[in-house]
Amino acid sequence: MSSSAPSQIIEHVVLLKAKPSADPSAVNEMIRNLNGLATLDSVLHISAGPVSRCRSTSLTFTHMLHSRYRSKSDLASYTHDPVHVAVVAGYVKPVVDDVMAVDWVAEDFSGPVMKVKDKSGKGEVLEIARGMKGKFDAIEQLTAGENFSPERSKGFSIASIAVVKELEALGVVSDVVSEHFDDVVVLDYAVPAQKPAAAARL
Repeated sequence: MSSSAPSQIIEHVVLLKAKPSADPSAVNEMIRNLNGLATLDSVLHISAGPVSRCRSTSLTFTHMLHSRYRSKSDLASYTHDPVHVAVVAGYVKPVVDDVMAVDWVAEDFSGPVMKVKDKSGKGEVLEIARGMKGKFDAIEQLTAGENFSPERSKGFSIASIAVVKELEALGVVSDVVSEHFDDVVVLDYAVPAQKPAAAARL
């Protein structure tokens, strides 16, 4: 990461469930076009693809989009950009029958999406989630924050991303904070190797 990288970023995660009847070629076109949004100026990073494993029993998603922005205004620019709107209308909506999205501010930027139990304090949960990196050597990068876009989050209020080299390392991480939640959506997602130009934008 370059020295000009932001110390705070906006994380944007969209979980998608492809229709069982969706044509595989249409799903591939959706993924290709979502990844093509990397050319938008407001986007620092974007990666879309199939979920390797969905560990949720209540919600089953098949695909995920993860993107990063310098600010909330950059996320808003991306959301309303005509190219993004056209991709959603032309390639996402025709093949998807369920969507969930969460957005959070990742402070001190150098896992799972969570629905907090009524009696659990969000501050305590965030502290636990942020502290996971120090407890698990497998975690190379971790961000956690409170969702600031509740309209599409299905009641989930806290989100985190843990970056690990091996998917097997994620199992033990997801169990650490589960006692504090009504529901947890844990997805394993393998990020495709980045092209040098895309990596340089971070």
